[in-house]
Amino acid sequence: MDLSTRYMGLKLKNPMVASASPLTGTLDGIRKLEDAGAAAIVLPSLFQEEIEAEEARYDRLTEAHDESWPEAATSFPVMTEVKLGPHHYLELVRQARAATAIPIIASLNGITNKGWIAYAKSVEQAGAQGLELNVYFIPADTTLSGAAVEQRYLDILGAVRLAVSIPVAVKLSPYFSSIGHMALALQEAGADGLVLFNRFYQPDLDIVALKVLIDLKLSEANEIRLPLLWLAVLSGRVRASLAATTGVSTSDEVVKYLLAGADVVMTTSSLLRHGAGHMAVLLAGLESWLAAREFSSLAAVRGIMSQRKLADPQAFERANYIKILQTYGHS
Repeated sequence: MDLSTRYMGLKLKNPMVASASPLTGTLDGIRKLEDAGAAAIVLPSLFQEEIEAEEARYDRLTEAHDESWPEAATSFPVMTEVKLGPHHYLELVRQARAATAIPIIASLNGITNKGWIAYAKSVEQAGAQGLELNVYFIPADTTLSGAAVEQRYLDILGAVRLAVSIPVAVKLSPYFSSIGHMALALQEAGADGLVLFNRFYQPDLDIVALKVLIDLKLSEANEIRLPLLWLAVLSGRVRASLAATTGVSTSDEVVKYLLAGADVVMTTSSLLRHGAGHMAVLLAGLESWLAAREFSSLAAVRGIMSQRKLADPQAFERANYIKILQTYGHS
């Protein structure tokens, strides 16, 4: 059975991608995921704040040098020869690329287009075969317009595109007023892939201690519906590759995402719950589903239930909303 697919121009042996998590942050974890069948790895995000902190540390060292004796001139590297940013990340990219036969995709997380974009080039030089941009930006400033928020994404993507030649994906927020228009704008700005969706981690409140609780909740299968909707709408309408993420618990969610039009399916929560070996379980379930319906390839099913392919495309729009409300409680 042919499970091969393409993502951002990269040929993958199957559609299963291990997305950013502690499992992809170590060479041992990456090897286990590859052994379990992962077709590509997304490394944990390197944050703009980490890169800027490293730059600030270097600046402090060079300022100290400026005020020291002349003989210290050779104690510091020349600025143009310094690779700024956390060096352990670049080393992980190098080691993972050398130790595996699957694509290694780096991830950068930032909210402006200044001060850290040049680091993308270092990631490329270290061997990353792709780059995922995670613009984790919550527009809490009430004076900031929707257009300004959108432009921030486009500016960051444009700056990164100028810095690297490897394919670049953007992890989208589900809160744009027009997701389809934003998807097309990102595509025109150079995005090779779109990841649906970024999962924002909202805080909770402790009503006894009166403090903000910040904790991580793994995604559940019922969270699949929002990305499923927009994958089905965008499939066949954008040239950029489509990656599904959030809510993948079993192979059922994998199948649904592929039917809607995803080129690849990314998972984190299920692997954190069950371990790297769960990747093999997801793949086996996908193969079993395809074989039971006598499909010989992934290409034969991808997008067959997208909005463009359905006899009733309004099933993804307002008509379905009305029908659900009118029929609730009448089964």
